[in-house]
Amino acid sequence: MSTLVHAASDSATMVGRQMRHMLRYPSMTLLLAGMPIVFLLLFVYVFGGTMGAGLGGASGGRAEYLDYIAPGVMLMTVAAVAQGTAISVATDMTGGIVARFRTMAIARVSVLTGHVVGSLVQTLLILALVTGVALLIGFRPNAGAGEWIAAVGLLSLAALALTWLSVALGLVSTSVETASNLPMPLVFLPFIGSGFVPTETMPAGLRWFAEYQPFTPIIETLRGLLTGAEVHDSAVLALAWCAGITLAAYLWAKRLYNRDPAG
Repeated sequence: MSTLVHAASDSATMVGRQMRHMLRYPSMTLLLAGMPIVFLLLFVYVFGGTMGAGLGGASGGRAEYLDYIAPGVMLMTVAAVAQGTAISVATDMTGGIVARFRTMAIARVSVLTGHVVGSLVQTLLILALVTGVALLIGFRPNAGAGEWIAAVGLLSLAALALTWLSVALGLVSTSVETASNLPMPLVFLPFIGSGFVPTETMPAGLRWFAEYQPFTPIIETLRGLLTGAEVHDSAVLALAWCAGITLAAYLWAKRLYNRDPAG
């Protein structure tokens, strides 16, 4: 068996392991979906009337605000699932199972590949659930099939980037508790961006950060694809951020995983 086939076979086994974990503990999937759904309902039904009026003047309202924040909530969902990935990786590292895998004749890359692919599948399932809730309460995108495919592709790229980053954060953590806290800022980046309010309404310093942080161009591109809003150069920036974070996080995770456990 060639090295490539051996690595692919072992990776498939590790992906199956992650899928079985997800099926055996559906409560974790529901818990990860719960936070973005709560934020969605809270902002739409508690703040939506006032915030929507701020968006569209006399014509704005709760429905307009729902259309505005739905892309931000989708990206928050991706970040929330990535937090679960960091916990899963840290659990494997501190629980001894990775040390056991290292003594076995399996491809080293397969362990991290299993976590990444399993997390991507879980992310897409939870995104479908959160989007379904948004549609149920009135989210009405005017995107065609092509725009929906592009939006799913962009969310998948963002999920890949944040998943590799969370794998690295899980590997660098010395405990599961630390791993649960390190990715937390990712969940709140949509708030310090264009996820819930236009960046033009923010103070100068905060507005600068909001406009140049990586989540804002991703949210703006999703909003443009789903609702027809102006995209400008956000799509190029969004793809560049996703590619850059993925490459940097992959190299960081690979270095952490290959370090001497006794070091």
